[in-house]
Amino acid sequence: MRKGEYEVVFRKHAIFRAEEREIPWELIEATVNCGKFERFGKHGVKIRKKFECGKLVCVGEIANGQIRIVTITLG
Repeated sequence: MRKGEYEVVFRKHAIFRAEEREIPWELIEATVNCGKFERFGKHGVKIRKKFECGKLVCVGEIANGQIRIVTITLG
């Protein structure tokens, strides 16, 4: 999966959290592809998108031309 010039990689922790919180993979893909891209700190990134069930946030870091998603929350 890609977001602009970056390749998106999901860490094992993020996948476990998504399964634990019962977040469908389709919502995660839609968030990465169409969500609002927000940088924070030196290497941090958040990708957000609103859905009927709440706001999905993918939190990650940028390194070596990749966005590594560390955790996924649904608020």
